[in-house]
Amino acid sequence: MSEDMYRNKLVRLQKKRAELEKGKGREAKEFEKLESEISKAQKEMLRTKSEMTRRSKARQVESKRKSAVKAQEKLAKIESDLAKNFSDQAGAQRQLDRAVAQRMKKEESQEKRRQAERMRHERSVSREIREQNRLYSERLSAEQLRDLPEKIKVLFFAADPFEEDRLRLDREVRNVAERLRMAEYRDSVGLEPRWAVRPGDLLQALNEAKPRVVHFSGHGSEDELLFEDEAGNPKPISKEDITRFIALGSDHVRVVIFNACFSRDQAEAAAEHVDVAIGMNAPIGDETAIMFAEQFYSAIGFGASVQRAFDQALNRIGLEGLPGAKTPELFSREGVDPDEVVLVRPDLERRAS
Repeated sequence: MSEDMYRNKLVRLQKKRAELEKGKGREAKEFEKLESEISKAQKEMLRTKSEMTRRSKARQVESKRKSAVKAQEKLAKIESDLAKNFSDQAGAQRQLDRAVAQRMKKEESQEKRRQAERMRHERSVSREIREQNRLYSERLSAEQLRDLPEKIKVLFFAADPFEEDRLRLDREVRNVAERLRMAEYRDSVGLEPRWAVRPGDLLQALNEAKPRVVHFSGHGSEDELLFEDEAGNPKPISKEDITRFIALGSDHVRVVIFNACFSRDQAEAAAEHVDVAIGMNAPIGDETAIMFAEQFYSAIGFGASVQRAFDQALNRIGLEGLPGAKTPELFSREGVDPDEVVLVRPDLERRAS
């Protein structure tokens, strides 16, 4: 029998027990009533002086005693049924417990196999990424690489003002940070997350961090991004204002990522002021958004160009079997080849050797 069948059996037994308990109470009340009536009739027999009344009361007592005996028999039968029901329930519970334990053991075994497969897959992807980035890095001259800063900052803006169906922005940041820690040039990329971002936080953070990459993660539409007001409520900011904000940081910002639904237009507008901008042309699921960001920054941390990091992020979505591999879009400023936009400077001495 399946787990559901055992559970249904247990429910039926519990309902049956409730019915038996109800019947037991009913029969016990009837027995008490008969006992009271017998006692009353016997007292009336003793008080009466009429022989006819005495014989009538005696017949009543005899009749009620027979009914009382039958009530006792019914109570005994119910008690027996209750005992059997209790035993059956215990057996059904044991069967259910065994079925649940077997299912959990099976699920645990399957999860271990999935984890082992994921680890093998991730090691394979990492080897492929390192090889691809090594081949790409050989195309760049040492002079081009020396012009790159020793360390870049990724300014990560996170805002989710809705209480229901919250986005896993914390998981996105954590996964990106973990991937960067595993990257070849882990010390060259600094991740600076800013949470529950309000409009006034944007310029403050831009001036403080002077980032190479600005990343927006949260909710969006074709014309605006959602941030939070002072009370934590949704605060929309128009595409035009976001574009002006990007322009104000264009002296050091090279890449902008809008990891939010329907943010394609914002990215296209931002690409007029920075080398590369990435946005979403449709709704994007939480898992897909997280996987995209995770793989993009992993590739950046291995020294990949923005184009190659973007391509690898799309490929990772497909490899994981997630929907939305065609949702992210990349835009570049006129005259800029995103395949030549490299953010992280590799170890030139090691590269030369």
